Amino acid sequence: MSKLFSAIELSYDSNIYEINIRQYSIEGTFNAFAKELPRLKDMGVEILWFMPVTPISFEKRKGTLGSYYACSDYTAINPEYGTLDDFKNLVKSAQGMGFKVIIDWVANHTGWDHVWTKEHPDYYVRDANGNFTERNGWDDVIDLDYNNPALRDAMKNAMKFWIDECNLDGFRCDMAHLVTLDFWVEARTFLEPIKKLFWLAECEEISYHDVFDTTYTWRWMHKTEEFARKQTDVQGLWQLLQNYNDEFPAYAFRAYFTSNHDENSWNGSEYEKYGNNAKNFAVFSCLWNGIPLIYSGQEMPNYKRLKFFDKDAIEWNGKYELHDFYKTLLNLRKHNKTLRACDDAVTTYRLNTNADDTIFSFLRKNGENEVLVLLNFSDENISLEINNNILGGRFKNVFADETKDFSTDKKVEMSGNSYLVFAK
Repeated sequence: MSKLFSAIELSYDSNIYEINIRQYSIEGTFNAFAKELPRLKDMGVEILWFMPVTPISFEKRKGTLGSYYACSDYTAINPEYGTLDDFKNLVKSAQGMGFKVIIDWVANHTGWDHVWTKEHPDYYVRDANGNFTERNGWDDVIDLDYNNPALRDAMKNAMKFWIDECNLDGFRCDMAHLVTLDFWVEARTFLEPIKKLFWLAECEEISYHDVFDTTYTWRWMHKTEEFARKQTDVQGLWQLLQNYNDEFPAYAFRAYFTSNHDENSWNGSEYEKYGNNAKNFAVFSCLWNGIPLIYSGQEMPNYKRLKFFDKDAIEWNGKYELHDFYKTLLNLRKHNKTLRACDDAVTTYRLNTNADDTIFSFLRKNGENEVLVLLNFSDENISLEINNNILGGRFKNVFADETKDFSTDKKVEMSGNSYLVFAK
């Protein structure tokens, strides 16, 4: 397998924050969200991913507002959110503060009343009776036909529109694997000379790393849910991570997360899924070899499921209880070289302890930089003993004002469902 495109440097030490504009505020507008930029900057967020900003189809719409992913025009703004100028101003402000901005791109299908259904009906897949159709059971959308070269050109130019008009920094491509890989090769080849972009694919197909820098870790998310239901154990978690290491090329960035728009709405918040271990899995997502992805409201934290097709604003309480939690993790990831993703200079070690059935422990090293992560997934307090000579030297507890010399003492006390992170 060969890599056709190089990733932007930001990929190695960055993070992604998913923004659900509809539910982010009572107003649900770009201008309302713009007020949050200083807070998110302070938290350490770097890549802002906006869920689809395009208008939503009315025909066969679900709920009162419809699915964000049933587009009616690829080169227009959803009027619920504001105007194109509002979005341009938001992007400009964000980039001026150092953020990168990417948007959700839904290339596999459109809504039933997309402008192309009238202007270019030949862009669509048809059933045996010549009607628009869809292959995945989503009855509010219809599939596009990538056997049509004209459709491919139109799609590439629609993507270019957002680079030209808003100077966007990349795309999160919805269900990317439903669109033939050779189209994505075309699209990135077409856009690459215009601007070097960040490419995130909502898929877990290894071959799609020919084009995309980053893919999702769905299998990990499902495995951690199994773990929370006691359907697998710590060894099962390690085995999947080993499988990832064996299967994916070394340059494949992987996005780790505990929630996103689909998971929150359909399967529940991270607290419904993981209970008292929600923060443990968040620590893992930020410090393992990958790119952490955080969803709107997780920094509060938001405990409720947000409706998908209707207005259901996050009930911000002004406390942002996990702001400093994420700030600590994201800043550590940014500034400690051992946490760089896909870096050949980084080695990750699984540690041996006296509680390997309940403690998930690993050490990452890059020269003089090291980060030790200890996650107690059990409800029990544990007197942990680490049995690896690779661990030594003085570390700082990143969540407390204290240091520990692991050369002289490899024992730590861990309360139930707790995490410890040490760095040097």
